Amino acid sequence: MKKIISKLNKTFDHKVRLGIMSVLMVNEGVNFTTLKEMLEVTDGRLASHMKVLEGVDFVQVTKPFVGRKPHTTYAATDAGRKAFNAHLDALEKLIRSID
Repeated sequence: MKKIISKLNKTFDHKVRLGIMSVLMVNEGVNFTTLKEMLEVTDGRLASHMKVLEGVDFVQVTKPFVGRKPHTTYAATDAGRKAFNAHLDALEKLIRSID
């Protein structure tokens, strides 16, 4: 059992980061406002969790301007997709080992 738990990625320990990656895995890109509303978090809370995911290269951020306003969009990187899939595989193995 310890071997399975050690394969869980600590980056996804927090429910907000787990939620962010879940949304990004099934969408090509999601803007800041949509993510904030979906996850029901404040601007600051979302920004701090995105900073963690950006820091480990799990998400890519683009900030084009629409008119005079920044339109921040996030997407999962290949590294992020790989890490998240490995995390899900470890969770599944953990669940199945309980029998």
